[in-house]
Amino acid sequence: MTDFIRFFIPFYFIFFFAISFVGISYKVAKRISKNPNVLPKDDSAYGLVGFYFKLILSALFIYTILLLLFPEDIFSAFKINIPEPHTVRYLGLFIMIAALIWVITAQIEMKDSWRIGIDSTMKTELITQGLFRFSRNPIFFGMTMSLFGFFLVLPTVITFSFLLIGHILMQIQIRLEEEYLLKEHGPIYLLYKKRVKRMLGFY
Repeated sequence: MTDFIRFFIPFYFIFFFAISFVGISYKVAKRISKNPNVLPKDDSAYGLVGFYFKLILSALFIYTILLLLFPEDIFSAFKINIPEPHTVRYLGLFIMIAALIWVITAQIEMKDSWRIGIDSTMKTELITQGLFRFSRNPIFFGMTMSLFGFFLVLPTVITFSFLLIGHILMQIQIRLEEEYLLKEHGPIYLLYKKRVKRMLGFY
C-alpha cells in the first residue's frame, strides 16, 4: 500500500493540474480567444491571494515529489497517528478520485464561463445547472475535498496545513467572486445565492 501511495499521490496531483487547469484552460482559451487565467499579478489584496494560491500549489508539488523520492522520510515526518489507518487511507483514496471527477465535471459544465480568477473585462454566463444546482462553488468544494482526501491518505501536520491554508484561501477567493457575481448579475445571482449553498448541503 505504501508503494502504491508513493506513486499515486504525485501522479494524481500532476494529472489533476494537467487536466483541470492546463487542459480545460487551453480548450476555453481557444474558444474565447483569451487566456482564462485572469489572476492579478499586482500588489493588491486580491493579487496577494493569487500569489499565495501559486505558492501553496508549488509547495504541494514539491512535497509530493519528495514523497516519491524519499518515501520513508516523508511518510514518517510529522505523522499524525489515527485509528484504523488502512480503512481511513482507502477512504481518502476514494475521496481524492471522486473529487477529481467532480471538479472536471464542474469545469466542463462551466463551458466558456470557466476562469481562474475574476474576469472583469468580459461578462460570463451565470451557470446554475448540473453540479451548480447543489453547490455555488463546486470546483472549490472538489479541490477542498481533494486536499481532505490527501490528508486521510497521508495524515501528517504538513498535509493538514495544505488542507487548512488551501481552505482559507479558497474561502477568501469565493467571497471575492461572490461580490463580483452579485454586482454583475444582480437579482438573478441573489436568488441563486438564496437557493443554493456556498459549498454543499448545509454550508
